[in-house]
Amino acid sequence: MRAPLVVGNWKMHGTVAEARALATAIRDGLKRPRGVEVVLCPPFTALAAVAEILGAGPIQLGAQTCHHEAQGAHTGEIAPPMLAELGCRWVLVGHSERRKEIGESDEVLNLKVKAALAHGLTPVLCVGETAAERRQGLTFTTVEGQLRAGLAGIGPDGIARTALAYEPVWAIGTGVNATPAQAGEAHGYLRGLLSELASKEVAQTVRILYGGSVKPENADTLIAEPEIDGALVGGASLAAPGFIAIVRKAARVGAAAKE
Repeated sequence: MRAPLVVGNWKMHGTVAEARALATAIRDGLKRPRGVEVVLCPPFTALAAVAEILGAGPIQLGAQTCHHEAQGAHTGEIAPPMLAELGCRWVLVGHSERRKEIGESDEVLNLKVKAALAHGLTPVLCVGETAAERRQGLTFTTVEGQLRAGLAGIGPDGIARTALAYEPVWAIGTGVNATPAQAGEAHGYLRGLLSELASKEVAQTVRILYGGSVKPENADTLIAEPEIDGALVGGASLAAPGFIAIVRKAARVGAAAKE
């Protein structure tokens, strides 16, 4: 069984004080989450503060991106060892906003996945199609290209230590999420590709999250899809009650799947 995973991506929101308050509310509201893994990805400026709040508890710390080199003359960038030193165990790679706004290429993202793995971080490789690509019937073509390029040169062991997030670009921050059937179909296709790139056994262990306007109102029906292993939550992770509700729903779905 793949334990559900819920990742909160706070994006460029929150002062350090606000991050402390939000992390504290989520920590205290969840206490000891059972049957689900939870990761918080605050802005770089708040990583140390949130790490202090979370301590050695069950909620884990993640970063929103990283550079692909361990050090160097890269003004404004953050290296994987720096994240590991702060207590990060996870890092998002290739979020659609970075692909679009920063221009991150599949080749650069492949280097980032490799760098994360080399420094003990679990990369969450994000893939997804635009509205135009979906209208043109290119959903599978797009996500396959992103997945194959992102995992190029990475063996089965490395793939087994990676998570994926399917985030249709047209659903991010729009309030319009993919239907459970649409998301489930894309997740199933991605898992089939993982079987080719690694093995069926490895593919069955890799968690594939859905991201794109996940809210408490739709989280349970999305995560109930057999191929969906949790959620990459954006805006709804900025309010503790809503994020806690999503985590609890994911835990209930996971518990029901075991029965």
